[in-house]
Amino acid sequence: MSKQNLLQQLPSIDRLLQGREVKELADRYSRQLVTVQLREWVEELRDQALKGEISEGDLARRTAHVGQELGQRLEQRLRPSLRRVINAAGVILHTNVGRAPIAPFLAEWMGRLAESYSNLEYDLEAGCRGHRDLHFESRIKRLLGCQAATVANNNAAALFLILNTLAQDKKVLVSRGELIEIGGSFRLPSIMAASGARLHEVGTTNKTRIQDYREAIDDETALMMRVHPSNYRVVGFTQAPQLEEMVDLSRETGVPLVEDIGSGYLFPTQHPALRHEPSAQMAIELGVDLLCFSGDKLLGGPQAGIVVGRQDLVERIRKNPLMRACRIDKTTYAALERILIEYETGRWQQTLPIYRMLFMTASELEVRVRRLGQRLGEALGDAAQWEVVPGESLVGGGSAPGQRLESRLLSLQPLGRSPAAVERKLRRHDPPVIVRIESERLLLDLRTVFESDEDDLLRALQWAFAA
Repeated sequence: MSKQNLLQQLPSIDRLLQGREVKELADRYSRQLVTVQLREWVEELRDQALKGEISEGDLARRTAHVGQELGQRLEQRLRPSLRRVINAAGVILHTNVGRAPIAPFLAEWMGRLAESYSNLEYDLEAGCRGHRDLHFESRIKRLLGCQAATVANNNAAALFLILNTLAQDKKVLVSRGELIEIGGSFRLPSIMAASGARLHEVGTTNKTRIQDYREAIDDETALMMRVHPSNYRVVGFTQAPQLEEMVDLSRETGVPLVEDIGSGYLFPTQHPALRHEPSAQMAIELGVDLLCFSGDKLLGGPQAGIVVGRQDLVERIRKNPLMRACRIDKTTYAALERILIEYETGRWQQTLPIYRMLFMTASELEVRVRRLGQRLGEALGDAAQWEVVPGESLVGGGSAPGQRLESRLLSLQPLGRSPAAVERKLRRHDPPVIVRIESERLLLDLRTVFESDEDDLLRALQWAFAA
Protein backbone atom coordinates (compact mmCIF):
# COMPACT_ATOMS: atom_id res chain seq x y z
CA MET A 1 0.00 0.00 0.00
CA SER A 2 1.29 3.45 -0.90
CA LYS A 3 2.05 6.03 1.80
CA GLN A 4 -0.92 8.10 0.62
CA ASN A 5 -3.33 5.18 0.90
CA LEU A 6 -1.89 4.27 4.30
CA LEU A 7 -2.39 7.83 5.52
CA GLN A 8 -6.02 7.63 4.42
CA GLN A 9 -6.46 4.57 6.65
CA LEU A 10 -5.53 6.51 9.78
CA PRO A 11 -8.54 6.55 12.15
CA SER A 12 -10.20 9.85 13.06
CA ILE A 13 -10.19 11.06 16.64
CA ASP A 14 -14.04 11.07 16.71
CA ARG A 15 -14.16 7.46 15.59
CA LEU A 16 -11.61 6.40 18.19
CA LEU A 17 -13.55 8.18 20.95
CA GLN A 18 -16.56 5.96 20.21
CA GLY A 19 -14.73 2.76 21.15
CA ARG A 20 -15.83 1.06 24.38
CA GLU A 21 -12.36 0.90 25.96
CA VAL A 22 -11.61 4.51 25.02
CA LYS A 23 -14.93 5.65 26.51
CA GLU A 24 -14.04 3.85 29.76
CA LEU A 25 -10.69 5.66 29.82
CA ALA A 26 -12.44 8.99 29.24
CA ASP A 27 -14.71 8.27 32.21
CA ARG A 28 -11.76 7.27 34.40
CA TYR A 29 -9.54 10.22 33.48
CA SER A 30 -11.22 12.90 31.36
CA ARG A 31 -12.39 13.23 27.77
CA GLN A 32 -10.04 16.18 27.28
CA LEU A 33 -6.93 14.26 28.43
CA VAL A 34 -7.87 11.18 26.41
CA THR A 35 -8.40 13.34 23.31
CA VAL A 36 -4.98 14.95 23.71
CA GLN A 37 -3.34 11.54 24.07
CA LEU A 38 -5.22 10.19 21.05
CA ARG A 39 -4.02 13.11 18.90
CA GLU A 40 -0.43 12.39 19.92
CA TRP A 41 -0.93 8.69 19.12
CA VAL A 42 -2.40 9.40 15.67
CA GLU A 43 0.42 11.87 14.90
CA GLU A 44 2.98 9.19 15.77
CA LEU A 45 1.23 6.78 13.37
CA ARG A 46 1.20 9.46 10.67
CA ASP A 47 4.93 10.07 11.11
CA GLN A 48 5.67 6.34 10.96
CA ALA A 49 3.55 5.98 7.79
CA LEU A 50 5.43 8.82 6.08
CA LYS A 51 8.74 7.20 6.96
CA GLY A 52 7.60 3.77 5.81
CA GLU A 53 8.00 2.33 9.32
CA ILE A 54 4.49 0.83 9.60
CA SER A 55 2.48 -1.57 7.42
CA GLU A 56 -1.25 -1.83 6.79
CA GLY A 57 -1.40 -4.88 9.07
CA ASP A 58 0.45 -3.05 11.85
CA LEU A 59 -1.91 -0.11 11.55
CA ALA A 60 -5.00 -2.33 11.72
CA ARG A 61 -3.65 -4.27 14.71
CA ARG A 62 -2.72 -1.17 16.69
CA THR A 63 -6.06 0.50 15.92
CA ALA A 64 -7.89 -2.60 17.15
CA HIS A 65 -5.98 -2.47 20.44
CA VAL A 66 -5.95 1.30 20.83
CA GLY A 67 -7.62 1.10 24.25
CA GLN A 68 -4.85 -1.05 25.72
CA GLU A 69 -2.07 1.10 24.23
CA LEU A 70 -3.81 4.31 25.27
CA GLY A 71 -4.28 3.03 28.83
CA GLN A 72 -0.58 2.27 29.14
CA ARG A 73 0.35 5.71 27.81
CA LEU A 74 -2.01 7.49 30.17
CA GLU A 75 -0.71 5.52 33.15
CA GLN A 76 2.87 6.40 32.24
CA ARG A 77 1.98 10.04 31.58
CA LEU A 78 0.27 10.49 34.95
CA ARG A 79 2.85 8.63 37.03
CA PRO A 80 4.72 11.13 39.27
CA SER A 81 8.33 11.56 38.25
CA LEU A 82 9.48 12.02 41.85
CA ARG A 83 9.40 8.52 43.30
CA ARG A 84 10.55 6.44 46.22
CA VAL A 85 13.93 4.81 45.59
CA ILE A 86 15.66 1.93 47.34
CA ASN A 87 19.20 3.07 48.07
CA ALA A 88 21.42 -0.02 48.15
CA ALA A 89 24.56 1.97 47.30
CA GLY A 90 25.64 2.40 50.92
CA VAL A 91 25.86 6.21 50.88
CA ILE A 92 23.85 7.34 53.90
CA LEU A 93 23.39 11.01 52.96
CA HIS A 94 23.14 10.43 49.21
CA THR A 95 22.60 13.89 47.72
CA ASN A 96 21.16 12.55 44.46
CA VAL A 97 18.47 10.48 46.18
CA GLY A 98 17.31 13.03 48.74
CA ARG A 99 19.93 12.99 51.52
CA ALA A 100 18.58 12.11 54.97
CA PRO A 101 15.45 9.95 55.02
CA ILE A 102 13.13 11.24 57.71
CA ALA A 103 11.65 9.05 60.40
CA PRO A 104 8.10 7.69 59.87
CA PHE A 105 6.74 9.67 62.83
CA LEU A 106 8.08 12.87 61.21
CA ALA A 107 6.42 12.03 57.90
CA GLU A 108 3.13 11.30 59.69
CA TRP A 109 3.25 14.61 61.58
CA MET A 110 4.09 16.55 58.40
CA GLY A 111 1.15 14.90 56.65
CA ARG A 112 -1.27 15.76 59.46
CA LEU A 113 -0.19 19.41 59.37
CA ALA A 114 -0.29 19.54 55.56
CA GLU A 115 -3.89 18.30 55.29
CA SER A 116 -5.33 20.82 57.74
CA TYR A 117 -5.14 24.43 58.85
CA SER A 118 -2.52 25.26 61.49
CA ASN A 119 -1.36 28.03 63.79
CA LEU A 120 1.66 28.71 61.55
CA GLU A 121 1.44 32.47 62.03
CA TYR A 122 -1.34 32.68 64.60
CA ASP A 123 -0.79 33.28 68.31
CA LEU A 124 -3.43 31.10 69.97
CA GLU A 125 -2.96 32.75 73.38
CA ALA A 126 -3.24 36.36 72.18
CA GLY A 127 -5.67 35.66 69.33
CA CYS A 128 -3.60 37.65 66.83
CA ARG A 129 -0.88 37.24 64.21
CA GLY A 130 2.24 35.44 65.43
CA HIS A 131 5.64 34.59 63.91
CA ARG A 132 6.39 31.28 62.25
CA ASP A 133 9.93 31.05 63.69
CA LEU A 134 8.50 30.66 67.20
CA HIS A 135 7.58 27.03 66.47
CA PHE A 136 11.22 25.97 66.48
CA GLU A 137 13.24 28.90 67.87
CA SER A 138 12.54 28.32 71.56
CA ARG A 139 13.48 24.64 71.25
CA ILE A 140 16.79 25.18 69.47
CA LYS A 141 17.67 28.02 71.87
CA ARG A 142 17.25 25.60 74.78
CA LEU A 143 19.23 22.89 73.05
CA LEU A 144 22.22 25.01 72.01
CA GLY A 145 22.11 27.86 74.51
CA CYS A 146 22.03 30.44 71.71
CA GLN A 147 20.26 33.81 71.88
CA ALA A 148 18.12 33.56 68.72
CA ALA A 149 17.46 31.49 65.60
CA THR A 150 15.81 31.71 62.20
CA VAL A 151 15.54 29.37 59.25
CA ALA A 152 15.65 29.53 55.43
CA ASN A 153 14.89 26.94 52.77
CA ASN A 154 18.47 25.57 52.61
CA ASN A 155 21.92 26.29 53.97
CA ALA A 156 23.11 28.12 50.85
CA ALA A 157 20.16 30.50 51.28
CA ALA A 158 20.99 30.91 54.97
CA LEU A 159 24.58 31.86 54.13
CA PHE A 160 23.41 34.19 51.36
CA LEU A 161 21.05 35.99 53.77
CA ILE A 162 23.80 36.39 56.37
CA LEU A 163 26.15 37.95 53.80
CA ASN A 164 23.50 40.10 52.14
CA THR A 165 22.25 41.42 55.48
CA LEU A 166 25.51 42.00 57.32
CA ALA A 167 28.17 42.52 54.65
CA GLN A 168 26.69 44.15 51.56
CA ASP A 169 29.42 46.26 49.86
CA LYS A 170 31.85 45.32 52.63
CA LYS A 171 34.72 42.86 53.08
CA VAL A 172 34.32 39.31 54.34
CA LEU A 173 37.53 37.52 55.31
CA VAL A 174 37.76 33.87 54.21
CA SER A 175 40.75 31.54 54.18
CA ARG A 176 41.86 30.49 50.68
CA GLY A 177 41.69 26.89 51.88
CA GLU A 178 37.95 27.24 52.53
CA LEU A 179 36.76 28.61 49.17
CA ILE A 180 34.64 25.56 48.57
CA GLU A 181 32.49 24.39 45.69
CA ILE A 182 29.27 22.66 46.69
CA GLY A 183 26.99 20.39 44.65
CA GLY A 184 25.79 21.59 41.24
CA SER A 185 28.99 23.62 40.67
CA PHE A 186 27.92 26.42 43.03
CA ARG A 187 31.02 28.11 44.38
CA LEU A 188 31.36 30.13 47.56
CA PRO A 189 32.92 33.14 45.78
CA SER A 190 29.95 33.23 43.37
CA ILE A 191 27.43 33.10 46.22
CA MET A 192 29.29 35.88 48.00
CA ALA A 193 29.36 38.04 44.86
CA ALA A 194 25.61 37.55 44.34
CA SER A 195 24.96 38.58 47.96
CA GLY A 196 26.78 41.89 47.49
CA ALA A 197 29.58 41.02 49.90
CA ARG A 198 33.21 41.49 48.87
CA LEU A 199 35.37 38.42 49.27
CA HIS A 200 38.80 39.06 50.79
CA GLU A 201 41.01 35.97 50.73
CA VAL A 202 43.50 35.43 53.56
CA GLY A 203 46.35 32.95 53.92
CA THR A 204 47.13 30.26 51.34
CA THR A 205 45.43 27.07 50.23
CA ASN A 206 47.28 24.90 52.73
CA LYS A 207 48.32 27.39 55.45
CA THR A 208 46.36 30.18 57.08
CA ARG A 209 47.34 31.76 60.39
CA ILE A 210 45.39 33.97 62.78
CA GLN A 211 47.79 36.78 61.91
CA ASP A 212 46.54 36.66 58.31
CA TYR A 213 43.07 37.59 59.55
CA ARG A 214 44.39 40.23 61.92
CA GLU A 215 46.39 41.97 59.17
CA ALA A 216 43.41 42.01 56.79
CA ILE A 217 40.94 43.65 59.19
CA ASP A 218 40.19 47.32 58.47
CA ASP A 219 37.24 49.73 58.52
CA GLU A 220 35.73 48.00 55.47
CA THR A 221 35.63 44.58 57.13
CA ALA A 222 32.13 43.40 58.02
CA LEU A 223 32.70 39.74 58.91
CA MET A 224 35.22 36.98 59.39
CA MET A 225 33.90 33.71 57.99
CA ARG A 226 34.96 30.17 58.67
CA VAL A 227 33.66 27.49 56.25
CA HIS A 228 33.80 23.77 56.98
CA PRO A 229 35.49 21.86 54.08
CA SER A 230 32.63 19.40 54.01
CA ASN A 231 33.52 17.46 50.85
CA TYR A 232 37.33 17.42 50.91
CA ARG A 233 40.35 17.56 53.20
CA VAL A 234 43.59 19.53 52.95
CA VAL A 235 46.32 17.23 54.28
CA GLY A 236 50.08 17.29 54.65
CA PHE A 237 51.92 20.59 55.24
CA THR A 238 48.89 22.47 56.60
CA GLN A 239 47.87 24.98 59.25
CA ALA A 240 44.64 26.70 60.24
CA PRO A 241 43.80 28.80 63.28
CA GLN A 242 41.82 27.18 66.07
CA LEU A 243 38.23 28.33 66.47
CA GLU A 244 39.12 29.73 69.91
CA GLU A 245 41.74 31.99 68.31
CA MET A 246 39.22 33.35 65.82
CA VAL A 247 36.66 33.98 68.58
CA ASP A 248 39.27 35.90 70.57
CA LEU A 249 40.19 38.01 67.52
CA SER A 250 36.49 38.69 66.84
CA ARG A 251 35.97 39.96 70.39
CA GLU A 252 39.16 42.01 70.26
CA THR A 253 38.30 43.76 66.98
CA GLY A 254 34.48 43.77 67.12
CA VAL A 255 34.27 42.01 63.73
CA PRO A 256 31.58 39.28 64.01
CA LEU A 257 32.63 35.68 63.36
CA VAL A 258 30.35 33.56 61.18
CA GLU A 259 30.82 29.79 60.84
CA ASP A 260 29.17 27.56 58.25
CA ILE A 261 29.41 24.00 59.61
CA GLY A 262 27.23 22.67 56.80
CA SER A 263 26.21 19.26 58.08
CA GLY A 264 23.81 20.11 60.93
CA TYR A 265 25.73 18.02 63.46
CA LEU A 266 24.16 19.34 66.67
CA PHE A 267 25.91 17.33 69.38
CA PRO A 268 29.10 15.24 69.37
CA THR A 269 28.64 11.45 69.36
CA GLN A 270 31.02 8.57 69.99
CA HIS A 271 31.01 7.55 66.33
CA PRO A 272 34.59 7.44 64.99
CA ALA A 273 33.57 8.60 61.49
CA LEU A 274 32.31 11.89 62.98
CA ARG A 275 35.23 12.64 65.26
CA HIS A 276 36.45 15.52 63.06
CA GLU A 277 32.97 16.90 62.28
CA PRO A 278 32.32 20.28 63.95
CA SER A 279 29.22 20.41 66.14
CA ALA A 280 26.82 23.32 66.57
CA GLN A 281 26.95 22.93 70.34
CA MET A 282 30.74 23.39 70.42
CA ALA A 283 30.69 26.43 68.13
CA ILE A 284 28.06 28.23 70.22
CA GLU A 285 29.80 27.37 73.50
CA LEU A 286 33.09 28.77 72.15
CA GLY A 287 31.41 32.06 71.24
CA VAL A 288 30.81 32.10 67.48
CA ASP A 289 28.54 35.06 66.69
CA LEU A 290 26.51 33.36 63.95
CA LEU A 291 26.31 29.75 62.88
CA CYS A 292 24.50 28.21 59.91
CA PHE A 293 23.91 24.58 58.97
CA SER A 294 21.64 22.21 57.04
CA GLY A 295 18.53 20.47 58.30
CA ASP A 296 18.65 17.48 55.93
CA LYS A 297 22.12 16.11 56.67
CA LEU A 298 23.36 15.06 60.09
CA LEU A 299 20.47 16.84 61.79
CA GLY A 300 18.34 14.11 60.21
CA GLY A 301 15.41 16.27 59.17
CA PRO A 302 13.96 18.15 56.19
CA GLN A 303 15.81 20.46 53.82
CA ALA A 304 16.40 23.75 55.62
CA GLY A 305 19.13 26.27 56.42
CA ILE A 306 19.26 27.10 60.12
CA VAL A 307 20.87 30.26 61.50
CA VAL A 308 21.62 30.54 65.22
CA GLY A 309 23.56 33.06 67.29
CA ARG A 310 23.46 36.63 68.56
CA GLN A 311 20.01 38.18 68.97
CA ASP A 312 20.86 41.47 67.23
CA LEU A 313 22.36 39.76 64.16
CA VAL A 314 19.56 37.22 63.80
CA GLU A 315 16.92 39.97 64.06
CA ARG A 316 18.60 41.90 61.24
CA ILE A 317 18.56 38.78 59.06
CA ARG A 318 14.92 38.08 59.91
CA LYS A 319 13.97 41.60 58.73
CA ASN A 320 15.78 41.28 55.39
CA PRO A 321 13.13 41.54 52.61
CA LEU A 322 14.77 38.56 50.88
CA MET A 323 13.89 36.41 53.89
CA ARG A 324 10.37 36.03 52.53
CA ALA A 325 11.74 34.63 49.26
CA CYS A 326 13.74 32.04 51.21
CA ARG A 327 11.29 31.05 53.94
CA ILE A 328 10.08 27.52 54.60
CA ASP A 329 6.53 26.18 54.69
CA LYS A 330 4.42 24.75 57.51
CA THR A 331 5.36 21.10 56.88
CA THR A 332 9.07 21.91 57.19
CA TYR A 333 8.46 23.80 60.43
CA ALA A 334 6.45 20.82 61.65
CA ALA A 335 9.31 18.42 60.92
CA LEU A 336 11.96 20.71 62.41
CA GLU A 337 10.08 21.18 65.66
CA ARG A 338 9.29 17.47 65.92
CA ILE A 339 12.91 16.46 65.32
CA LEU A 340 14.16 18.95 67.90
CA ILE A 341 11.85 17.28 70.41
CA GLU A 342 13.77 14.05 69.75
CA TYR A 343 17.00 15.87 70.56
CA GLU A 344 15.47 17.36 73.73
CA THR A 345 14.43 13.93 75.00
CA GLY A 346 17.80 12.39 74.07
CA ARG A 347 16.17 9.76 71.82
CA TRP A 348 17.66 11.00 68.54
CA GLN A 349 20.38 8.37 68.12
CA GLN A 350 17.75 5.62 68.44
CA THR A 351 14.87 7.16 66.49
CA LEU A 352 16.48 9.01 63.56
CA PRO A 353 17.20 6.73 60.56
CA ILE A 354 20.61 8.20 59.70
CA TYR A 355 21.97 7.52 63.19
CA ARG A 356 20.62 3.98 63.21
CA MET A 357 22.45 3.50 59.88
CA LEU A 358 25.64 5.14 61.18
CA PHE A 359 25.80 2.94 64.29
CA MET A 360 24.88 -0.32 62.51
CA THR A 361 27.77 -2.77 62.95
CA ALA A 362 29.36 -4.98 60.31
CA SER A 363 28.20 -8.10 62.19
CA GLU A 364 24.59 -6.86 62.22
CA LEU A 365 24.82 -6.20 58.50
CA GLU A 366 26.27 -9.64 57.82
CA VAL A 367 23.22 -11.31 59.37
CA ARG A 368 20.90 -9.30 57.11
CA VAL A 369 23.03 -9.82 54.00
CA ARG A 370 23.21 -13.61 54.47
CA ARG A 371 19.46 -13.81 55.03
CA LEU A 372 18.76 -11.83 51.83
CA GLY A 373 21.39 -13.78 49.90
CA GLN A 374 19.79 -17.11 50.83
CA ARG A 375 16.36 -15.89 49.78
CA LEU A 376 17.82 -14.52 46.56
CA GLY A 377 19.69 -17.75 45.83
CA GLU A 378 16.46 -19.71 46.09
CA ALA A 379 14.65 -17.24 43.84
CA LEU A 380 17.32 -16.85 41.13
CA GLY A 381 18.70 -20.37 40.95
CA ASP A 382 21.65 -20.44 38.54
CA ALA A 383 21.03 -16.91 37.16
CA ALA A 384 23.61 -15.45 39.54
CA GLN A 385 26.17 -16.34 42.16
CA TRP A 386 26.08 -14.50 45.48
CA GLU A 387 28.45 -14.12 48.41
CA VAL A 388 29.01 -11.87 51.41
CA VAL A 389 32.09 -9.67 51.00
CA PRO A 390 33.74 -7.03 53.21
CA GLY A 391 33.26 -3.46 52.05
CA GLU A 392 32.73 0.13 53.09
CA SER A 393 29.81 2.52 53.42
CA LEU A 394 30.04 6.31 53.16
CA VAL A 395 28.48 9.04 55.28
CA GLY A 396 28.09 11.23 52.17
CA GLY A 397 26.18 14.49 51.72
CA GLY A 398 29.27 16.63 52.29
CA SER A 399 29.62 15.26 55.83
CA ALA A 400 32.72 13.62 57.34
CA PRO A 401 34.72 13.77 54.07
CA GLY A 402 36.85 10.71 53.45
CA GLN A 403 35.39 8.81 56.40
CA ARG A 404 34.30 5.25 55.60
CA LEU A 405 32.31 2.74 57.65
CA GLU A 406 33.17 -0.95 57.80
CA SER A 407 30.37 -2.89 56.15
CA ARG A 408 29.34 -6.25 54.71
CA LEU A 409 28.04 -6.27 51.15
CA LEU A 410 25.99 -8.64 49.04
CA SER A 411 28.05 -9.39 45.92
CA LEU A 412 26.13 -10.66 42.88
CA GLN A 413 27.86 -12.14 39.84
CA PRO A 414 25.32 -12.41 36.98
CA LEU A 415 25.69 -15.48 34.76
CA GLY A 416 25.01 -14.96 31.07
CA ARG A 417 24.49 -11.20 31.23
CA SER A 418 26.46 -8.10 32.13
CA PRO A 419 26.24 -6.40 35.55
CA ALA A 420 25.59 -3.10 33.72
CA ALA A 421 22.48 -4.56 32.04
CA VAL A 422 21.11 -5.76 35.38
CA GLU A 423 21.89 -2.40 37.00
CA ARG A 424 19.94 -0.59 34.26
CA LYS A 425 16.93 -2.84 34.81
CA LEU A 426 17.07 -2.22 38.55
CA ARG A 427 16.87 1.53 37.90
CA ARG A 428 13.75 0.96 35.75
CA HIS A 429 11.96 -1.11 38.38
CA ASP A 430 9.14 0.31 40.52
CA PRO A 431 10.49 1.22 43.01
CA PRO A 432 13.88 1.83 41.37
CA VAL A 433 16.95 0.33 43.05
CA ILE A 434 20.36 2.04 43.16
CA VAL A 435 23.40 -0.26 43.48
CA ARG A 436 27.16 -0.18 42.85
CA ILE A 437 29.22 -2.01 40.24
CA GLU A 438 32.82 -2.98 41.02
CA SER A 439 35.03 -5.57 39.28
CA GLU A 440 32.13 -6.87 37.17
CA ARG A 441 30.02 -7.49 40.28
CA LEU A 442 26.85 -5.90 41.58
CA LEU A 443 27.36 -4.76 45.17
CA LEU A 444 24.43 -4.10 47.51
CA ASP A 445 24.95 -2.41 50.88
CA LEU A 446 22.00 -3.04 53.20
CA ARG A 447 23.14 -0.32 55.62
CA THR A 448 21.03 2.13 53.59
CA VAL A 449 18.14 -0.28 52.89
CA PHE A 450 15.30 -0.31 55.41
CA GLU A 451 14.36 -3.80 56.57
CA SER A 452 10.79 -3.01 55.49
CA ASP A 453 12.11 -2.57 51.92
CA GLU A 454 13.86 -5.95 51.68
CA ASP A 455 10.86 -7.70 50.09
CA ASP A 456 10.65 -4.98 47.43
CA LEU A 457 14.40 -5.28 46.86
CA LEU A 458 14.10 -9.03 46.41
CA ARG A 459 11.28 -8.61 43.88
CA ALA A 460 13.31 -6.00 41.99
CA LEU A 461 16.29 -8.34 41.77
CA GLN A 462 14.10 -11.22 40.59
CA TRP A 463 12.63 -8.97 37.88
CA ALA A 464 16.03 -7.62 36.82
CA PHE A 465 17.51 -11.13 36.46
CA ALA A 466 14.47 -12.54 34.63
CA ALA A 467 15.07 -13.53 31.01
